[in-house]
Amino acid sequence: MKRLARGLRRLKHMHWPMAFALALLLGVGALFIYSACFVSEDLPVASTYRRHLMWTVAGAICYLAFAAYDYRKLARWSAWFYAAGLVLLLAVLVAGTERYGARRWLPVYGSLTIQPSEVAKLLTVLMLARLLSRPAAEVRRFRVLALCLAVAALPAGLILVEPSLGTALVFVPMAFAVMYVGGIPAKFLTGLAGLGLLAAAVMLAAVFLPERLGADEQTRQDALRMVGLRPYHRARIVTFLHPGEDPLNTGWNKLQSEIAVGSGGLWGKGFLKGTQNILGYLPRSVAPTDFIYSVIAEETGYAGTVTVLALFGAVLTFGLQAAVRAGDRLGRLFCVGAVTLIFTHVCVNVAMTVGLLPITGLPLPLLSYGGTFMVVTMSALGIVQSVYIHAPRVRRAW
Repeated sequence: MKRLARGLRRLKHMHWPMAFALALLLGVGALFIYSACFVSEDLPVASTYRRHLMWTVAGAICYLAFAAYDYRKLARWSAWFYAAGLVLLLAVLVAGTERYGARRWLPVYGSLTIQPSEVAKLLTVLMLARLLSRPAAEVRRFRVLALCLAVAALPAGLILVEPSLGTALVFVPMAFAVMYVGGIPAKFLTGLAGLGLLAAAVMLAAVFLPERLGADEQTRQDALRMVGLRPYHRARIVTFLHPGEDPLNTGWNKLQSEIAVGSGGLWGKGFLKGTQNILGYLPRSVAPTDFIYSVIAEETGYAGTVTVLALFGAVLTFGLQAAVRAGDRLGRLFCVGAVTLIFTHVCVNVAMTVGLLPITGLPLPLLSYGGTFMVVTMSALGIVQSVYIHAPRVRRAW
């Protein structure tokens, strides 16, 4: 009880502006998940909304629990947590629930499932921060770089097998940012960036070159498999570049999302008055998840979307403030990794809904429906708060 009381007393030192911005985003998410599930006044709101509220409460509890707990004690168990995350990723490949042609969900009890790939992101950030928190001279050794690459590549590779290319690619900027701030020599990171660009060029060649050369369908699929891609990856890339070729099938979600965002105008159509959403042109299967930003844009317009992006900007800026004020390398590196992870999700999700990137299936943090993702995001931000709480209390950042 004494430990619990001590932990709760620490919460008074949390970064309150960050907590306030976070609470506003959760409120916006609750409102527009309701809108995405709304059909008419005569019909009850879908159970998706009720589950979203449940996961939001669970996320808030995790946020406060991790904020009150000393992140340095948590990091001591990072290797065990990371190993458990790999076990979950292996388990989902064997016993996972298959949806939309992929095994990404692991049944827990009844209809309750978890998504191990989301858990693995947080555990990988914690593990990388732990590895790179050693003295700077040791970090500059090549074996440390190799170990960090292995730590990031193992879960990313298992996620790629599910398959979930978009989720696997999130590990790239996250690991790169942590390694850069952790002191990995720039020449190593530059080499890695060059290899990444080369790999992207090879993948794009596998998508477009066989067709340009007049290869048959089997040859095209063989070329995709050689670079780790599947036919639906090719379809998403082609749809991104030429959405008008199949507007009623593969291009539908992209086109309807762009219409929803563009039709919102400056101030939007009003809450529960978005025609693309309410009439179902923006499919109800994706509106509360991948395309919640489109629902917000249609109903609140440019003003609402700018406000949402400003709130995300505030949360991320405050997260970097926590990194600057951190009392050790461990806390600094974790904050950088967590901020990069959330920033990547926000950028990719918003870009895909407005047509600047192919559809990837990455949710929008704190706003999209998704139980595991909500709890993991709130837990990560709770640990960022713990870093701030346990930082030296001289000259607070706000």
